[in-house]
Amino acid sequence: MKLKNILIVVKDIEKSKKFYHDLFGLDMVLDNDGNMILTEGLVLQDEKIWKNFLKKEVIPENNSCELYFEEHDIDAFAQKLEKLYPLTKYVNELMTHDWGQKVIRFYDPDGNLIEVGTPMQS
Repeated sequence: MKLKNILIVVKDIEKSKKFYHDLFGLDMVLDNDGNMILTEGLVLQDEKIWKNFLKKEVIPENNSCELYFEEHDIDAFAQKLEKLYPLTKYVNELMTHDWGQKVIRFYDPDGNLIEVGTPMQS
């Protein structure tokens, strides 16, 4: 078995598509009218469709999972984030863990948690 995609719920697919393209270079692979697949396997699901399917409310900033990206030039990434999306809500701004990895954590426009860190040495 193979994990194929990760789905996140968004209020405005076009706004989210732009956000994930601007910051991470993800491009649209398939637009299925409220269900958009981006490169790297990220799926954007329209909140109205998701709520109708589940019959439950979507809870932004629920902190139960995160999207994790790695970036060698994290200082430049943090500057780009601040420049393009100055109203970003941060969990933590750029910091360095005790083990040396630099990370930044923030929410996308819909409250999905994102972490960007420098690559871990194995």
